Amino acid sequence: DYVVVKMIPDNRLPPRHLHSVRTGKTFAVIKWESPYDSPDQDMLYAVAVKDLVRKTDKIYKVKSRNSTVEYTIKKLEPGGKYHVIVQLGNMSKESSMKVNTVPLSAPDALKIITENDHILLFWKSLALKESNFNESRGYEIHMFDSLMNITAYLGNTTENFFKVSNLKIGHNYSFTVQARCLYGGQMCGEPATLLYDELGTGEDSSATKSGRGTDVAAIVVPVLFVLLVTLGIGFVVLYMRHRRLQNSFTAFANSHYSSRLGSAIFSSGDDLGDEDDEAPMITGFSDDVPMVIA
Repeated sequence: DYVVVKMIPDNRLPPRHLHSVRTGKTFAVIKWESPYDSPDQDMLYAVAVKDLVRKTDKIYKVKSRNSTVEYTIKKLEPGGKYHVIVQLGNMSKESSMKVNTVPLSAPDALKIITENDHILLFWKSLALKESNFNESRGYEIHMFDSLMNITAYLGNTTENFFKVSNLKIGHNYSFTVQARCLYGGQMCGEPATLLYDELGTGEDSSATKSGRGTDVAAIVVPVLFVLLVTLGIGFVVLYMRHRRLQNSFTAFANSHYSSRLGSAIFSSGDDLGDEDDEAPMITGFSDDVPMVIA
């Protein structure tokens, strides 16, 4: 014997297994299961999103007959903190979770340029890679002194550089630059950190690899320039010697040119020796012998 029992669905139960599937800078994908398996009709869910930073609430309605429901919450803010509540539309028991969106990226190419009595921090504009960032929001700069174990807020700027003065010789500093924090410092961008530990060494260099590359380039470029100038002078000297030799040879060939034969005639060493043997030796002239010139 057996008996068939059909359970009556309880719409007062909460959604099951509420969790986050994926989060971005301005959205979050959440997922949950219906209060009971295989619902036979559309179920209306209320998704409440509480902004823990701004202290605001938004409610979205989601209708689905599926046992598993996936929903994307949009128009969130980078680095925000949210409390998400999902329940049936009849205000049954609820399921909740917390969602933190991805903060804005750290500024790229942070580097230091050392001046006589101060340093300059430089970085690339965050708007080049973050469409959600507006330059009017600006950046804020912090400094950590490892010797004193103190972190100081240096200020904020809407530019892509910042001047830092009154640094102490022999101290090691770490600088951070990030998108300015909003609403009481709760919505910040990722910080770009740079170590500066060369004060008091007598070297005019920065603490970044890019700064070191600049110093190396400042030495290599003049050396290469001197080498190029030296090579250029050497080529000019060789060219002038070549032209001089060519002109000397041309003059020598023209002096031995025979228009009758149409070519230059050069005597061999043997011919010169024979002529010297056959020619009478010229002796000195006596003072009492008159010289006659025909």
